[in-house]
Amino acid sequence: MDPWNAVTTLSDPSRRALYDYVRRQDHPVGRDEAATATAMSRGLAAFHLDKLVDAGLLSARYAAPAGRPRGRGRAPKVYEATGDGFAVTIPERRYELIADILAEAVAGGEQPATEAATRLSYRRGRDLSAVLPPGQDVVGALADLGFEPRRDPEAVTLHNCPFHALAARHTSLVCGLNHAFLSGLVDGLGATDSAPVPAPRPGRCCVELRSR
Repeated sequence: MDPWNAVTTLSDPSRRALYDYVRRQDHPVGRDEAATATAMSRGLAAFHLDKLVDAGLLSARYAAPAGRPRGRGRAPKVYEATGDGFAVTIPERRYELIADILAEAVAGGEQPATEAATRLSYRRGRDLSAVLPPGQDVVGALADLGFEPRRDPEAVTLHNCPFHALAARHTSLVCGLNHAFLSGLVDGLGATDSAPVPAPRPGRCCVELRSR
């Protein structure tokens, strides 16, 4: 593995999210699972997974899902981390998530598009909660998504915004979608003791979790 090529590859936030997810699993990961776990479309996930294979960070093969009989045609492609893994510290960004949500909302033709995107963002959060490891709590999920959560006496504050550049230019829209996404995630995890609340502060995410 070329370390410089690996760092360059992982500097893309989508590839880093996919790599981190695959590396944490104890089974080969298919494209559908990886896409749902990282809240991106299947096509985009497949593209970035193959880029990770090209960089030597993941290996790929064709295999039927565990516990399922193989059907007709070629088995689906699955991915595993190579070696002992590769770590790099870069603030996580997830601009593709916002772009994918907005594109789907516009393509759906619902009006107004902002409200459609907000509903879709909430559903993405709930869908993500369904594929997290059993027993995963909200703070752990937020850490895996790159929000850098920290427990304060009165709240869980988020010290990284995965949508930083977009939020700086389109604050109301992006922060609203982020709030909806985190609300869906929290509700999907059944975290009845926490509620995402808009709380914009310089240098932090625009949402924090407070006790209900």
